[in-house]
Amino acid sequence: MCYDIKASLEAQLKRARQYGDEIAIREIEEKLAPLTDLPIYHASGFQHPRLFIYTDDEPSIPRVATWGLVPHWVKDHNQQKKIWNNTLNARGETIFEKPAFRTAAKYHRCLIFVDGFYEHHHFKGKTYPHFISRRDGQPLVFAGLWNPWLDPETGEYLNTFSIVTTEGNPMMAHIHNNPKLAGPRMPLILDEELSDKWLIEVEEDLDIKALQDLIHSYPEEELQAHTVGKLRGKEYAGNVPEISEEVVYPELKE
Repeated sequence: MCYDIKASLEAQLKRARQYGDEIAIREIEEKLAPLTDLPIYHASGFQHPRLFIYTDDEPSIPRVATWGLVPHWVKDHNQQKKIWNNTLNARGETIFEKPAFRTAAKYHRCLIFVDGFYEHHHFKGKTYPHFISRRDGQPLVFAGLWNPWLDPETGEYLNTFSIVTTEGNPMMAHIHNNPKLAGPRMPLILDEELSDKWLIEVEEDLDIKALQDLIHSYPEEELQAHTVGKLRGKEYAGNVPEISEEVVYPELKE
């Protein structure tokens, strides 16, 4: 699962800076960034924030998209609102089977660059949020699915996306211990080489098998985690810079 993220403009522009020029970057910052909700220090997917994604159509130039994939067969806003809370995440093991994801899995894959994500640990009936990021401080690259949904009321396209998840590594198995779930999950995190492979066009079943081989846990030794303040309820500080700072809970130390 991945329902809470941190995403700065700098992290989201990393791929564009690698492959683009300064003029292109300046245009993105001036024209596209204001259309997003960046910077995001903490946002829940259920708020459907707008971020940058990198698609198979334009691997080096980001486009603005809303979190919560809306499949092409959704007919109206009522159906959209019913489905997109259930498409924030897409289980990597079944993306080529589920009706909501299989078309996007084959034809519309994307990358999402973030600073890190939040996950809740359960202990004695309470939940304790953790912030997970790369140990070297570089952005995480999430594998995603996207779809440009045609809004029948406006006649305009709404870019939407889902974050692909996979089985949690040992660190996530400790943190993401929700007793109501079958097992720990985590976002599908890709390194630079695998990121490019994720965007390669699928033409046959052999290519699908190659994509399925990319779906596995990210090494725990390359990640770090610490507890943070509450992300829900009255104690929630909101989308502020200090939300990802470490907060120590003595009961967890004991």
